[in-house]
Amino acid sequence: QVRLVESGGGLVQAGGSLRLSCAVSGRTFSSAVATYALGWFRRGPGKEREFVAAIRWNDGSTYYADSVQGRFTISRDNAKNTTALQMNNLKPDDTAVYYCAMTWGGDYYQSRTYNYWGQGTQVTVSS
Repeated sequence: QVRLVESGGGLVQAGGSLRLSCAVSGRTFSSAVATYALGWFRRGPGKEREFVAAIRWNDGSTYYADSVQGRFTISRDNAKNTTALQMNNLKPDDTAVYYCAMTWGGDYYQSRTYNYWGQGTQVTVSS
C-alpha cells in the first residue's frame, strides 16, 4: 500500500506565504515508472475539487493550474520521497483543503488519474 501524509497548512493573511509538504511511503515504484507523479489538488468551501499542481518524478517536469501559475511552486526531494508546494501571494480564493495525490501515469490535470490520496490539510487565507 501507499500512504501520503500532508503537513504545513494553517491560517495566513492575504499576500502571505505557506509551504505544504507531502511525505510518501510504501511501494510506489517511483524509480521504475517513468510517468509516476505527485500532484496537489484542493477543494474550497462549496466548490468542486480542482487541480493545483503536479510534478513528474523522473525528470521534474511541472504542471500548474492557471489560477496559481507564478504564485505556487511544486518541488520534489527524491531522497526523502517528499513533495512540497510553496504558495506565495496567497489570496482568500486559495482557501481550501489541499490534498496530495499519487499517480503512475495519465492526465496529470485530472483527479481520476490519481491512485492514492492523502487526508488533506486546511489552508485558510484571511482578507
